[in-house]
Amino acid sequence: MTRFSRAFAACALFLTFGLGSAVAQEIPTPAAKTDKDSRKKMKQVYKELGEAYKHWLDEDVVYIISPDERKAFLQLSTNEEREQFIEQFWLRRSSNPDLPDNDFKEEHYRRIAYANEHFASGIPGWKADRGRIYIIWGPADEVQTHPTGGTYDRPMDEGGGSTSTYPWETWRYRHLEGIGEDIELEFVDPSGSGEYHLTMDPSEKDALLHVPGAGLTQLEAMGMASKTDRFTNSDGTNLGKSLGGSRSAKYNEFSRLEQYTKVQQPPAVKFKDLEAVVTSRIVRDQIHFNWRTDYLKVTTESVLVPVTIQIPNSQLSFKDKDGVHSATLNIFGRVSTLTGRVVQTFEDSVSRDFPDTLFQQSVKLSSIYQKAVPLRPGLYRLDLVIKDVQSGNIGVVNSRLAVPRYEEDKIQASSLILADQLEHVPAKQIGSGQFVLGSSKVRPRLDADFTVNDKLGIYLQVYNLKVDEKTHKPSGTVQYLVRKGDQQMMEFKETTQEMKQSGDQMTIERLLPLSTLAPGKYTLEIHATDQLANQTISRSAEFTVKAAPETKAAANATPGR
Repeated sequence: MTRFSRAFAACALFLTFGLGSAVAQEIPTPAAKTDKDSRKKMKQVYKELGEAYKHWLDEDVVYIISPDERKAFLQLSTNEEREQFIEQFWLRRSSNPDLPDNDFKEEHYRRIAYANEHFASGIPGWKADRGRIYIIWGPADEVQTHPTGGTYDRPMDEGGGSTSTYPWETWRYRHLEGIGEDIELEFVDPSGSGEYHLTMDPSEKDALLHVPGAGLTQLEAMGMASKTDRFTNSDGTNLGKSLGGSRSAKYNEFSRLEQYTKVQQPPAVKFKDLEAVVTSRIVRDQIHFNWRTDYLKVTTESVLVPVTIQIPNSQLSFKDKDGVHSATLNIFGRVSTLTGRVVQTFEDSVSRDFPDTLFQQSVKLSSIYQKAVPLRPGLYRLDLVIKDVQSGNIGVVNSRLAVPRYEEDKIQASSLILADQLEHVPAKQIGSGQFVLGSSKVRPRLDADFTVNDKLGIYLQVYNLKVDEKTHKPSGTVQYLVRKGDQQMMEFKETTQEMKQSGDQMTIERLLPLSTLAPGKYTLEIHATDQLANQTISRSAEFTVKAAPETKAAANATPGR
């Protein structure tokens, strides 16, 4: 399943955005109105990007993403598409996409870490020229370092003679794909700050270049040339004339300019042949299911994330044996960082069995499953894959997972959960099992559809309440509002004293009868106020009330069971 998920994401992006074909560079022309509109749209999309995606685009892969890929990324409209693009981006560069660990990605982030550790000065190492080259091309085959500068005997191509230099380095690569053989790159630190920059002019390291009569070349020392001649060169350098009058090809200004440009461009990508996985489109989303994530604070650096999945029983394939209809689902979940590091996985098998007498009624209902995953605050990717064992049908979800950070200096709250079952559990079940949050069983109603005969389960945790120094208890109020459009249909309040709350955390658990509400769509608002700190936090959720079922049997048929 893991391979299927990765391969499909790569295939989908490849086919959708045409990244396997060459796309012309953006060159402004008078007739390019569509290009201008496209660029304007991409600028707007960029402004609206989340910080994690901007960080990925402008820092993580800024040196290796091609202009075509960047353009395609900024044309995406949803975070789900962006997550798929990121996964496909790494797969296209992996030497073996079938392996769970991406060798290219691991090496790339190792290079970033190395650059930050070794090339930082006034700026992070990844931003420095040496960091850029190291991240793109890796370690050089040979490195000459002169961290304090010093005396330098010029080669004849540079005019010969001796001078003093600023700190400088020469990196030599035996081969760079798409550039050539025996590539030499020179970095100079004229300010002595540790910030070396890539240069095209070998004379830039000459500390005596602007000192009259010092650091002369051989011809200058012999009186056959003037030092001022260096500043009239037309080749982009301040080198003195060589004894032979000509230099080797590597000093050619056009060759140096071409090399200088190419080494800073993203390396070419060898597109992977994804034709074999095109058929994965056939099986994708054969099973449609609902899902949601909730967030509850555990500690400052830990958040409990219940992942709830609801599958209509009509989507399952049942096998009849001895009057019992059975279906089995395999559920796989994976949580990974945006860089692809897997932080959590879970796998479970869920069986549903119904006797003949209840089968037709049960097919109209749903099966519900939940897995609670502890995570650190941050941005993740969530992959869910569901497979019907009988039919082989598969359903897939790839989504962004933003785990919030609960600050300690102000009132905070968990997700607001609307539940169809809300009850206390025996002491031995506290904190364990599906749908168990603390001492309560809270079973979410994913579609938020209730009847007038139901009670709406409300579950919310409020954190960081200020505690009175004398009573050691909080002082707060909770206001409940039910609105239908702009019209207020219901309102009531309760205090922390009435709720018998103590400590800096408050758990709100209520069953709200819906018999007084007419069928329709409503919004529940909860406003929790800490009176000691004079702070309020609000949560809201929409729900629907439907008419009572016509029969008693139908009234007892609640979704999710």
